[in-house]
Amino acid sequence: MNPEWRSRYETAVAAAHQAGQFALQHFDQNIAVEWKADQSPVTLADRGAEELLRTTLLGKFPRDGFLGEESGATPGDSGFRWIIDPIDGTRSFVRGIPLWATLVGLEYKGELIGGVVASPALTAPLAPGGRGVGGEGMTYRALSGDGAFRNNRPIHVSRIAKLDEADIYYSSIAWFEKAGREQQFLRLAKQTRRQRGFGDFYGFVLVAQGSGELMVEHGIKPWDLAALVPIVQEAGGRITDWQGKVNLDSPDVLASNETLHDTALRILNEP
Repeated sequence: MNPEWRSRYETAVAAAHQAGQFALQHFDQNIAVEWKADQSPVTLADRGAEELLRTTLLGKFPRDGFLGEESGATPGDSGFRWIIDPIDGTRSFVRGIPLWATLVGLEYKGELIGGVVASPALTAPLAPGGRGVGGEGMTYRALSGDGAFRNNRPIHVSRIAKLDEADIYYSSIAWFEKAGREQQFLRLAKQTRRQRGFGDFYGFVLVAQGSGELMVEHGIKPWDLAALVPIVQEAGGRITDWQGKVNLDSPDVLASNETLHDTALRILNEP
């Protein structure tokens, strides 16, 4: 394994945990909310968690680039770039819903090679006999060529190959209406076994761990996706925009167990 990749990956895991724990101190505490120009919420927890990440990551790797949701872009000349969402799911965060996470993505020369999702408000299940990682929060992570993990447990996408046996996740019907694809999405969803509105990071990691087969989303930004691409891919899945390409600049995304990907893309692009 490339030692430069490995050292950054290990730093990313530790930094994501630190930032997630900082945000957790403010969770469900009636924190003040500001509204940005695009009508998305932001809190001091978002800004503080991102500053922790920026300080930690660039402090150790000062030549790396950095892109954060709250602080914008800082160029680098090492070939590496960090792409950060300090709290993915701020709308859930401010309403006391534990489905939020700190996302740290690592890019090298345009390729997403590493991702960490730290979700401290979720509790991992105990192993049989009451032993395990319960109470430590949930961390999803992957490094290219090294596999994908939930905490220390390897994860893999499901092998379901029939749409009528699949579970599909999404965040909001309103996003498909904005994209002009409401009918296509509903057509796809009606062909699946079960539909659940697990938005933000959560639908993607459920696909990665084999708990569902499809996650469809619109209205995303690079920091929403960068950490998730390596996790889905290393778990054996596929993640693209609705045109079938890996594209951080596209507002739409489809993650799947790979087997159902082309079928879902075809339905999403039907007239």
